[in-house]
Amino acid sequence: MNALAARFNSVFGADMAGPLAALAVVLIVFGFASPHFLTGATFGSVAFQLPELGVLTLAMLMPILTGGLNLAITFTANIAGLTLAWTLQANGGIEAGPGAFLLGSLLALAVGAASGLVMGLVIAFTRAHPILVSLSMMIFLRGLGEFLTRGGDISGFPTFIAPIGHGSILGIPVPLLILIACVIASHVLLSRSKLGFSTYMIGSNIESARYSGINTRKVLVLVYMLSGVMAAVAGIIMLARFNSVRVGHGESYLLITVLACFLGGINPFGGFGRVLPVFVALIVLQLLSSGLNLLGANQHLTTAVWGILLIVVMVLRWFSAKFIRIVK
Repeated sequence: MNALAARFNSVFGADMAGPLAALAVVLIVFGFASPHFLTGATFGSVAFQLPELGVLTLAMLMPILTGGLNLAITFTANIAGLTLAWTLQANGGIEAGPGAFLLGSLLALAVGAASGLVMGLVIAFTRAHPILVSLSMMIFLRGLGEFLTRGGDISGFPTFIAPIGHGSILGIPVPLLILIACVIASHVLLSRSKLGFSTYMIGSNIESARYSGINTRKVLVLVYMLSGVMAAVAGIIMLARFNSVRVGHGESYLLITVLACFLGGINPFGGFGRVLPVFVALIVLQLLSSGLNLLGANQHLTTAVWGILLIVVMVLRWFSAKFIRIVK
C-alpha cells in the first residue's frame, strides 16, 4: 500500500489524491442517483459552464498563495465586462467591428490590472490585511458599477462575439479552450518562473523572503495585478456567454473559487499548492452542481451544499494533518 501511495505521489503529486477521490465519489454517487448524469449532455453542459468559474478561481489562486485573498474578483470581472460593453456601444453597438472588440478587450484587461495594482500597492506598502483591502475594492467597484449603470444591464453586442461564449472548435467549447490556456499559463508561471518561486516564498514566510533578497513589494503588486487581469478575462467570457453585462453577474462564484482552491489542496495561509489539483477540484464542483440540478435541487440548495462542503474540507484537512503527525 505504501509503495502504491509513493508511486501515485511521484506521478500525480500528493495534493492530487483528494480532488481525484472527490471526483470518483461524485461520479459514482450521481451516476447511480440519476441515469442522465453520465451522459454527453451533462459533460457538455459542464464544459460550457466551467470556464468563467475556472478563470475566476485562477484569479483567486495567486493571492491565496501569498497568504492573501482577493474578494474583488467578481466585481473586477464585471467592471471589465462593462468597459468592453461601453467600448462596443460607443463604436456602433451591435454593428461594432472586430477592431472595437479588440480595443474594448485591451481596455477591459487594463481595468482589471488597475484594480489589482491599487490593491497590491496598498497591501505591499501599508501592510494592511488583504481581506480588508480587497473588501474595500469590492465595495468600491460594486458602488461604481451600480452608479454608472443605474443597476441595469447593458446588452446588444455584435454577433461575432457569441462564439467566445457558445462556440466550439473541433467539438471543444471555445470558452473551455480559453480556460485551458489560462490553466497552462498559470501552471508555467507558478512552477517555472522567478515570480512563481517568489510567490511561494512570500506565502511561506514573507519576512524570510524579504531577508533572502526578494522584492516582496514588487511581487505582491504583480500578483494582484495578474489576479485582476485574470478576472478581466473572466468578465470578457461572461459578456460573450450571457450577451449582457451587469454589476451583479457571478456574485455566487466568489464562495466557489475559495472552495475550489481549498479542495485543490491550496494552503489557506499561503506557500503551498498547485494549479492542476485546483482544476480537477473545479470539475468536481461543477459536476456536483449538475448532479444536484438533475435531481431537482434548486440553485439555493446547491450553494448551501458548497458551503457545507467547504467546512467538511477544512475539517478533513485538519484530521489528515493530525493523522500524519501521529504516524510520524
